[in-house]
Amino acid sequence: MFLRKALLAMAVVLALPPAPAVAAEQSPASIIAADQWTPPSNLVRPLDEVWRHVESTYPNLYGFRNYGWDQVMANRGYINYCVRWDSNQPVSAALRDRIHSALARQFKKWMDVQLENGQGYNNWPYRDVPVKVVGWAVRNRSTLQWTDNSVDVYVGDIRENAPQCSEGCGRFFNQNGQYPRCPGGVARHYDMSLWLTAGLGGGFGGDWGQRIGSEYYVNSLNNDNIHILLHEMGHSFGLDDFYDWTPTGQCCFLMKAGSAAQITEFDKWMFRDFWRHLKNRYGL
Repeated sequence: MFLRKALLAMAVVLALPPAPAVAAEQSPASIIAADQWTPPSNLVRPLDEVWRHVESTYPNLYGFRNYGWDQVMANRGYINYCVRWDSNQPVSAALRDRIHSALARQFKKWMDVQLENGQGYNNWPYRDVPVKVVGWAVRNRSTLQWTDNSVDVYVGDIRENAPQCSEGCGRFFNQNGQYPRCPGGVARHYDMSLWLTAGLGGGFGGDWGQRIGSEYYVNSLNNDNIHILLHEMGHSFGLDDFYDWTPTGQCCFLMKAGSAAQITEFDKWMFRDFWRHLKNRYGL
């Protein structure tokens, strides 16, 4: 379940105007020419099919500037999150910390895809991309059963009928990378939201972050793969859904919802393919 195309377009409208895309000034062929690109031979055809489909269906593929890639690069190698706790269930300090740790573990699984023998593949510049949760948003402060100041807490700021962290601190609303209305400045900004909604089945993902069920997430904190979250993270980096078609020879992979519970080899190379088509905008 994914509203990516509509949400990406919405981000462009709501946010401050992003910088012009360098990649838009070059043809895809010129970008690919200098690439390191070594997928297994059996994946070459389906990967090409996927990218052709992306090029023909994404409305602003090369001009859009708020993919997860753009966020990591703008931060020079880290990601900040806000948790939108769309639930009345209380959260202890211990549960809060487990929620943070699980989020970081899942995000790392995608970032590790970019490594080959411990080094960045195809000029990927980071061997580690730390994840930090800088804020929590709730309807009522009493829901959060801690008194320390390790994260900013936002109470009663409602958007889409759910609590949210300050718009002044959110990259979705400030895509020029400036946060003049964020009390903590750049250090306390958040790039994505982890939106945890009571009773939600499935999930949604986009440049704004990921939305999944709060019960599902809490019950999965000890799992190696929180597969719905991983799927939605893939969308945040631009990967598509596969509801109405399947690439040649591929049956089961994470981005084909319900067919795999972990990042597969095909997901890995789709992820790397997205990077190679965008990396030129960063001079890499």
